[in-house]
Amino acid sequence: MTVTELAPRFFIAAVVILLVCQAVSWVLVRVRQPPVVGEMIAGVLLGPSLLGLLAPGLERELFPPALLPVLYVVGQVGLVAFMFQAGHEFMSYLKRGIASTAITVSAAGITVPLVLGAGLTFLAHGHVGIFVPGVSTGVSAAFVGVALAITAFPMLARIITERGLAGSRFGSLALASGALDDLVAWILLAAILSVHTGRTRPVLEAVGGAALFAAVVVLVLRKLLDKAMAHPRMSEEARLLTTVAVLFTAAWFTDEVGLYAVFGAFSVGMAMPRTVAAERVVHTTGFTMRILFLPMFFTYSGLNTRFGLLANPSLLLFSLAAVIAAVVGKFGACWAAARLRGEPNAVAARLGTLMNARGLMQLIALNVGLQAGLVNHSLFTALVLVALVTTVMTAPLLSLLERRAPVPDTVEADLPSPEARLAAQ
Repeated sequence: MTVTELAPRFFIAAVVILLVCQAVSWVLVRVRQPPVVGEMIAGVLLGPSLLGLLAPGLERELFPPALLPVLYVVGQVGLVAFMFQAGHEFMSYLKRGIASTAITVSAAGITVPLVLGAGLTFLAHGHVGIFVPGVSTGVSAAFVGVALAITAFPMLARIITERGLAGSRFGSLALASGALDDLVAWILLAAILSVHTGRTRPVLEAVGGAALFAAVVVLVLRKLLDKAMAHPRMSEEARLLTTVAVLFTAAWFTDEVGLYAVFGAFSVGMAMPRTVAAERVVHTTGFTMRILFLPMFFTYSGLNTRFGLLANPSLLLFSLAAVIAAVVGKFGACWAAARLRGEPNAVAARLGTLMNARGLMQLIALNVGLQAGLVNHSLFTALVLVALVTTVMTAPLLSLLERRAPVPDTVEADLPSPEARLAAQ
């Protein structure tokens, strides 16, 4: 297919993707699900799990193989914009006095699901067709463990914003713990890729690149963005251009060192100043690109998801076991860690619920594994099911907790730290 033939295919596919994602999101918002959940489900519906099953000819016509790389690249732009906005929101919610608790919760939320996921994969060896020839069982097990350890940080930010939980202790803890979770998970993923290729360079690049990038953000980017947003002679267009140039450069660098573009975008969002001019730029950049381009990523993921494979009893059993391991490992571990740190049960339960969502971030990791040859379509489908179930259950469970155990409407400054509460016991 030539470039001139591909362009009209992209335009009509984009129209279908945007309309279907908007329609499904509209329906799910009515039952208090975040719009991003609707986009996730719409992506699956447009793939072989539904459209390809009911009208395979139409699916091939809408999404020919030559179009898939285009959808992937355009979807990456949407991901970068989404994470840029999430990073900016994160700085709005970050509170003092939660670092030690967030580290404890994050450590539990990574270690327990990682161990459970790896153990489940070892048990499945020889019984379930989730292994790729040439990929060691240990690498496959580690990948599944990391996939279960991921938290959907961008979704946490969206839920917390939409529910007005920005000033709550459990909202701040969830954001801080989720950010730490995902940072560690991406470094672990880089280590897995390093072991798979037999080279140490990927993990060394990830760790060294992360340290270098953090220094540049703190020492250079923050000051640059401060001046750009405050300069009286800069127009709105110039501020927007400067921000997008910095954003895409950061995404390029973190992608090159193995941390992936999303963390570069998140870091630039954190570095943006808290001014009216900066808020306008963040809204314009994040809102426009996310609305237009992020659905392409969900569709790309949906085209690689084949729920028809779950008709295989062994794969279905593995998928259900993975869902249970994911919920027990993340919700249970984060709840227990928060309780050990002296948090009230109502706060710990909400924190575990928020941390349990995998959502967009797990889909990103699955696509990385698919591109690297670590994941086949059976394992991809099983873990997409984990992402969907753990994400969809978040909003209803939060609503249930709000009805049964309401948390006082207080902000962080009004609450004693866990250390103070433990000392008083």
